[in-house]
Amino acid sequence: MTRLDDARHALSSAFGYDSFRDGQEEIIAHVLEGRHALVLMPTGRGKSLCYQVPALVLDDLTVVLSPLIALMKDQVDALKARGIDAEFINSSLKPRERNRRYRAVGDGRYRILYVTPERFRKAEFLEIMSRRPTGLLAVDEAHCISEWGHDFRPDYTRVDEIRAHLGLPTTIALTATATADVQLSIIEHLGLAPDEIHIFHHGIERPNLRLEVEHVWGGDEKLEAIERIRDANPGSGIVYFALIKTLERYSELLSARGVRHVRYHGSLDPGPRKAIQEAFMSGGEPLVLATNAFGMGVDKEDIRYVVHAEVPGSMESYYQEIGRAGRDGKPSTCCLLYDQRDLEIQMQFVKWTNPDAGYYNRIYHLLAEQNDAVNGFGLEWVRQQLHHKNRGDRRPETALKMLERYGATEGSIEDQNLVVVGELPEPLTDQERLAEKLLRDRKKLYALVQYANLEGDRKAFLEDYFGVVSTSAD
Repeated sequence: MTRLDDARHALSSAFGYDSFRDGQEEIIAHVLEGRHALVLMPTGRGKSLCYQVPALVLDDLTVVLSPLIALMKDQVDALKARGIDAEFINSSLKPRERNRRYRAVGDGRYRILYVTPERFRKAEFLEIMSRRPTGLLAVDEAHCISEWGHDFRPDYTRVDEIRAHLGLPTTIALTATATADVQLSIIEHLGLAPDEIHIFHHGIERPNLRLEVEHVWGGDEKLEAIERIRDANPGSGIVYFALIKTLERYSELLSARGVRHVRYHGSLDPGPRKAIQEAFMSGGEPLVLATNAFGMGVDKEDIRYVVHAEVPGSMESYYQEIGRAGRDGKPSTCCLLYDQRDLEIQMQFVKWTNPDAGYYNRIYHLLAEQNDAVNGFGLEWVRQQLHHKNRGDRRPETALKMLERYGATEGSIEDQNLVVVGELPEPLTDQERLAEKLLRDRKKLYALVQYANLEGDRKAFLEDYFGVVSTSAD
């Protein structure tokens, strides 16, 4: 039997499928030949099988880089339910359990190991991984690699170092959304030349999704539209908002009309967030009003409608969020309620998520030189020292997050243990680069405005936006 025959057997015996979906077999055959791949495939088309099936065929360990702790736990639980020896290691584990899993890796356990890229900062983890040959590295949600992507994670830019530590294994990177620039950036950060990797671009079209834009003016028209879409599409649905305060206002209005729903946003405590998500996923609550915190990991097949009640920040975010609809292949509606005045919110977001080099310099030195005061007085004191007049200005949160992600700080102001542990990162001091990032983010928002006002084929617009980059690895 060939390795591809073994893959077909694994597909049937472990996953219960008689045949591969379009594109999967070609990708798996490519990977089993030891060749690198970048896979762009619509949500719900089975990207995970493109590395999970090879993992059952290859002799050595498959390592999966995944950005979300909750998402990797769900995937590992699903694999274990199929009798596959998979596990995850992340910060949610207590030290005793984490050390037990470290030993298991060193002893040759597990076919598939899920980790965040940040785990490779840990010396003890690097030592364990050096004992174990890695046959395949899978980089999930690969758009996180690129600083031009919509969900950038600085530790993902170290994937080339991670690959080197693992012995330069065959690598497969997977995502549903990546523009041409992002595709090239992913390849660069993998440490590969364009002719060393093949891009499998399976388009982004989901034929069962109806893409609609409704121009509205004011809250009353939005409220009527939400109810009308809900009534026309029986079943589960998500209504996305940009701001928590707007979400809460519409929640009150819908409750007054007797519309049953739950609310999900990032300011909720972990317990209620988990309970709300589980209630929605189980079908107990058919409608959730949410911010973009309700995101990756929401793998519910029968979502019949996704409404954007406020303008999202980019085409990438929009496509990711509508991708949660209709994963069972049945007709589903995706409607953007476009009020031009909502653009002001996203324009502010773009500004706040792009501090300039001077701002990074000021906050870095404040943290380094007045560390006790920062931890003692908290974030509002930091705002005062940086002379913020608008309490909604979230540049401090952005800067703190980026300093942490680049390894310049550890701990948090909330836990009163924030400490500077490294120099101010070079990417945060390069004003020309930061200005280029700001311009790209503004262009992304403008693309969404073009989409909203388009009179032609919206699916064709999306296909053009998420263009194909040619490579010659074959």
